[in-house]
Amino acid sequence: MKKYTKLNIRNKKYPTIKSVKAVKMKIKKGDTVKLLSGKDKGKSGKVLRAFPKDRKVIVEGVNVHKRHTRAIGNQSGRIIEKSLPVNVSNVAKTN
Repeated sequence: MKKYTKLNIRNKKYPTIKSVKAVKMKIKKGDTVKLLSGKDKGKSGKVLRAFPKDRKVIVEGVNVHKRHTRAIGNQSGRIIEKSLPVNVSNVAKTN
């Protein structure tokens, strides 16, 4: 008898992806917010973009990720800094 692995599953139905509805968020694009938790706790910044479906926001200068790019042609290699999304529950609106 054959052993079943993660790649070889028989007679099991895979769960279907349910559509997620966008939830109304109190934080919108352009608001000034302060981080409540995480590595950047206490930092504040402006909301650049909001994702209501995922309940996430991108805050300027917070949760920055560095990406190194290779030199292409006559352009030299460089480091690109990009702000990644933060969960709305970790953010508080400030005046």
